[in-house]
Amino acid sequence: MRSDFETILAERRDDHILVVSLNRPESSNALNTQMGLDLVELFEGFSTDIEGLRAVILTGSGSKAFCAGGDLKQRNGMTDEAWHAQHLVFERMLRAVLGCPIPVIGAVNGAAYGGGCEIAAATDFVYAATHARFALTEVTLGIMPGGGGTQTLARAVGERRAKELILSGLPFSADEAERWGLVNRVLPPDELLPAALAIAGRIAANGPISVRQAKQAVHRGLQMSLADGLAFEIEAYNRLVPTADRREGVLAFNERRKPNFQGK
Repeated sequence: MRSDFETILAERRDDHILVVSLNRPESSNALNTQMGLDLVELFEGFSTDIEGLRAVILTGSGSKAFCAGGDLKQRNGMTDEAWHAQHLVFERMLRAVLGCPIPVIGAVNGAAYGGGCEIAAATDFVYAATHARFALTEVTLGIMPGGGGTQTLARAVGERRAKELILSGLPFSADEAERWGLVNRVLPPDELLPAALAIAGRIAANGPISVRQAKQAVHRGLQMSLADGLAFEIEAYNRLVPTADRREGVLAFNERRKPNFQGK
């Protein structure tokens, strides 16, 4: 994995945790074509090689914004063809984040509007700073959410709340996002990244194969009937039985020590 991206920062905090920062602070980390391409390269790379990582934290540079949405200055005057071409990049980016095999934790450190809200909603769960605000404002521009927002927000907050927010474009606070189910925890700004790193560290200390299998079971199971979801869960579970990590976990428990999981 390279670290010299143009619009994002990717910093390993230890062997197993990666902090990814959307890095266009002069534009409130607005999403332009290059940022979409950078995120595609990073997250699609994890589909073939997770490079020993066990958790990813996705946040924004600076304290003002997580991501202000699509860069409307870049989009000003775009032809229909250019708009479609750019949006294909954004669609691929969101699928890459959603499909990441390892947990992705959103650390929303400011405004998450439009595509920024959709990126946050595509993570596995979200911690937010007290001053963070969210909105899907696309209808105010004559378009609609096209980065998964109509699907991920509705799954997080329910159909009726999602309709209210998407059809009106109303912004909402971090506290409201927590009450409605989009955000897991709201924290003071200076505690946001430490809290995200703490939960990432706890996840990284668990069996990495079991974490990945459990993530897939939850995500895919919710798209199935209960019977099919239970069948998928057992298939995911059975893949863990012959692993060295499963044997190490039981042995460590009986020896009253922390397990040393190797992801094997």
